[in-house]
Parts: sequence; C-alpha cells; structure tokens
Amino acid sequence: MIPDHVVEEVRARADIVGIIGDFVQLKKAGKEFRGLSPFKKEKTPSFYVIPAKAFFHDFSSGESGDVFSFLMKHQGMSFTDAVKHVGARSGVEVKEVRRGRKADDPWRPYYEATAHANAFFQERLWGWEGGKAAREYLERRGITRETGERFGLGYAPDEWGTLRDAASARGIGEGILLELGLLKKSEKREQLYDAFRNRVIFPIEAVSGRVLAFGGRLLGPEGKGAPKYLNSPESPIFQKGEILYGLSWAGNHIRRQGAALLVEGFMDALSLAAVGVAHAVAPLGTALTEAHARLLGRYTKQVRILFDNDAAGQRATFRAADTLLGQGLHAWVATLPKGEDPDSVARSGGAAALNEFVSQSVDVLDRKIAILEEREYFSSVGNTRDALDRLLSTLRAVKDPQLRDIYLSKVANVTGVQIDTLKAELHEAPRPERGRPGPATLPRRMPLPGVQGLGLDRYFLLVLLKNRDWIEQAGERVGPSDLEDGAFRAIFEWLIDDPELAVPPEGATPEAMQRFEELSGNREVPPDEVFEDVARGIDVRTIDRRLEALDIQMQGAAEEAEKRRLLKDKEDLNREKRALGPDWRRSTHRAARTSRRKGEGAS
Repeated sequence: MIPDHVVEEVRARADIVGIIGDFVQLKKAGKEFRGLSPFKKEKTPSFYVIPAKAFFHDFSSGESGDVFSFLMKHQGMSFTDAVKHVGARSGVEVKEVRRGRKADDPWRPYYEATAHANAFFQERLWGWEGGKAAREYLERRGITRETGERFGLGYAPDEWGTLRDAASARGIGEGILLELGLLKKSEKREQLYDAFRNRVIFPIEAVSGRVLAFGGRLLGPEGKGAPKYLNSPESPIFQKGEILYGLSWAGNHIRRQGAALLVEGFMDALSLAAVGVAHAVAPLGTALTEAHARLLGRYTKQVRILFDNDAAGQRATFRAADTLLGQGLHAWVATLPKGEDPDSVARSGGAAALNEFVSQSVDVLDRKIAILEEREYFSSVGNTRDALDRLLSTLRAVKDPQLRDIYLSKVANVTGVQIDTLKAELHEAPRPERGRPGPATLPRRMPLPGVQGLGLDRYFLLVLLKNRDWIEQAGERVGPSDLEDGAFRAIFEWLIDDPELAVPPEGATPEAMQRFEELSGNREVPPDEVFEDVARGIDVRTIDRRLEALDIQMQGAAEEAEKRRLLKDKEDLNREKRALGPDWRRSTHRAARTSRRKGEGAS
C-alpha cells in the first residue's frame, strides 16, 4: 500500500503534459494541450490535457481523469504501478508499506491454507518425480515450465492423504481444509481424504493475486464420481459466480487492449496466454453471471466471446452475451471452424491464427441474425415470427440506450416489423429524454426570451465574437475542452489563435464553418457583464462532468488508496463548485430583457 500523502505528492509534482506527451502528440491550444485520441481512432483532435487542473478529457471516447487514470486506461497499469511510474518521472521516491497486522484479517487462516496448498501442489508438479505424467501432459498441451510456473500450476498426487498430512505438519486445521473443499469426508468411515487427486491444478486467484480456490484437470480416465474438471466448492473466501479465472494476470492486458476475450475454461485461457494472447478470462464451470459482467466492466466495455462452435457453445455464447448486455457492456462473437476450440487453434497456429478469428468478431445481434438467415428463418411469415422470438431476448437484455436503438432498427429491418411494434413487444414505451435544465445538465438550446436557440457554448462564443477584447481573457479562463460541441471547440481554438479572425481557416469542417457564419451574422450584442456569468456556467458544467467521471472511476477502483484519492477529488470539486456562486442564466435573462426593450424602443 502506498501512503496517501505520497500519492498526493506524486500527483502534485507530476508533469501531466510531459507524461501523457510520451504517448500522445500534443499541441498547445490556449491554456490547454490537444491531440488525437489515444483511445479511439479519429481524424480531428478531440483529446485535451488541462495542466492547470492536472486533468485530461477525451471527447471521442468519453475517457477522462488525472495522470494516474491515463496510465491505467492507456497502458493497463494498476493504480500502484501508475503511481510508481509517475513518481519515477517526477523525482519522488515511492515505497509501499504493509497494511497492518495480518491478525486483523478474519480470513487469514483460510488464505494461509490456500497458500500452503498452492505451494504443495507446485512442489509436487516441478520438484517431485511422481509429477512426471503431469509435466508431460502440460508439454503436450504446449505449456512450458516457464509458463506453468508463471501461472502457478501444480499437481495433486494420486494419493488419499498427502496434502492433509502436509497441512497438519504446518498446524493447519482439518476443519478449514474441509471448508475450503481441499478435504472431503468419507460417508462410510467418516474419515477425511484429499479432494484433488491425480489432477493438474490451476490456482484460482482474486484480482489481488491471493489464492482463493483451485481447479483440477484429471489425468487418468474419467469414471464414476471423477469428472474431467473439478473446482473447489464455494467457501467463506470463494464465490465462483464472482470470480473469473485469469483476471488477476489478464486485467492490465484487457485495459491495454480495450477489450476482454471470454473463453470457456481453464485450458483455453491458459493456452491463449501461453502464446501471447493475454487478455482472456473464463468463468469457473458456471454460466456467466451479472457479477462476472460487472467485474469485467471495471476493465472494459467491449467483450469478445470465444466459445466452442457447437450447439452447446452457441447456446452458452448467447446466454453470456445477454448477461453482458444487461450490465451495459457490448458483446461481440468470434466464430471458430467446426471441430476447433481456442486451445486447439492456439496450439496449431499460435497467436496469429487466434487473433485472425478474434479480429473478425461480429456484434452478437448480427451473429444471431446470420445464423437465422443460414437456417432460412426469414423465408416465410411463420418462420419470421419464430425468428423474432429468438431475437427478442437480446433486445430485452441490452441496457445501453443507443445500442438498443441500433438493435431495434436492425430487427425492424430484417423482420419487417415496425419499431413501435417491437417496443410494445418489449413492454417498454420510448425512453424519455433524461435531465433537467440547470447548471448540471444544461440543454443544447436555452429557451430564453430574445436569445432563442442559444445554448451555453453558443452564447459564450457569441459574447466573444461581438466583444473580441474578451478573447484573450477567455483563453485564460476557459479551455476548448470545456465546450461540449466539437464545432464550437474548433471555433474557440480559431479565435484563440487569431482574435481578429473574419473567415474560417482552411481545413475547417463544414459544420464548424456553418456555425461560425451563423454566429457572425447574429445581430444580438450581449453586454460585457454577461461574460463572467457565462464563463461561470461553463466552469460549473465542466465540474459536473468531472464529478460524473469520478463516480465511474470509483465504481471500478480496485485499491483502497485509489478510492480515497477519488473521494478526495470529489470533495475538492464540490467545494470548487459551491465557490462559483449563482446560476449563469441570471445575466442572460437580463441581457434578453435589455435586448427586448431596445427592440421595442426601436419600433
């Protein structure tokens, strides 16, 4: 754990422009720096770094945060690694300290038991002659010793009491081993025996890396009561519906890739990692749960599902996709050739072959429609009705409102059913627009008398175009990133570069040119007093946007130090917001009344 005061010192001394500039080519724009988004392909720069506030915002992807957040999102670092990286760049020595006495943790005996079992299994795999068959099995599956040790693989001997005896010698009680599922009780003799026998062992870790449970792959033939794969039962420290295998070592790679690869089991995830496809995770012998989806949502909103291409695999794919959609994630489906699975493709063709299939992933709704078309479900009215029933589950599942609208249009197009009919089928009326006028959620157009059609950004630029003496001060007070509309941001940047600008510069977008002409031709001349209130309104809105971003970051924060830092940032921003004072609309209302009186006098 890094002490809070060290985190704050690192952040205070960090050159956010220099650090982000290592990854993004930045150009000065007034008090800010801008460049092309590092998170999403674009041609027009919409990524901004605001050094005065030690903050960045990317309009194209919606990402925002401080220097630590950038490194976590762009480079896939953990919070701790991000602080260390920035500290090294900023000349601050960063040392971690222990959290406190282990005795404070009520689950300490359980973690000690799993750690001991993990070490026992690893020793039996690599340092014991009896582990030869397991080593040979892994070698046949393309898992080298280096890879096996990296992921903590082990071997459970084909014996009834070796783990029990080794744990007893270390003073670990049988009761805890029984709770953890490492021991079982004989029904006839009521004796305890090792639950994992003659199996390759896969440790199941929390995101922090602590071992919670185990999975085991049988080496001998399957028999009665001896399934191929066996997982630990749920225990005080392990709930299988909340843990994804491999996430402890795939998390940073998922952030870096911008997507997670969801596979079916241990060997799929391990085989992919062994060939360099490191962003794969797997549920633990159960269907994907909402908790799994929320966990993935801390790292990415894009999930590519790579299950076996058979009937069972397809069913599992669509169930998993609906779960992901229900938690606001976007589900894509990668399809392998018949008879292949991720493990076999990885072993035969390596990362290149696997990535080729993943790169051809399609949206889950498109995949459903393609399968229905292949099976001629749209060949008749009756079949089309059946097809619609199969598509409705995906429509009902999707949470993202924009994605839902896209899905509704696609289904309406392929089935010929009207969108309103589909909405009625979903038992849902059209979504009302959210938000209400106010400093936090200002509409694009403010219904002010005499200032019709002028939103906050538009009114701000009108003030500058009609009172150009304000432009230099505006560039110091407000940054381009504080404006929400891309065309308005472009106009503001033009004015910062050339306060006397009369015509749009070369290369301007048609939308920005049109907006500039509209504003220049507007006859309204706002009084100078409006500038301060409008600038204040923009400040309030920017703070609200940053508060929303902090809420999202807090939901995904994995470390307590990161959560405390984000909470402190929220408190600071709320104090800053309160200090800004009253609503910006007071002076625009006054301006509207003044304009109206002048108009009446002229008539």
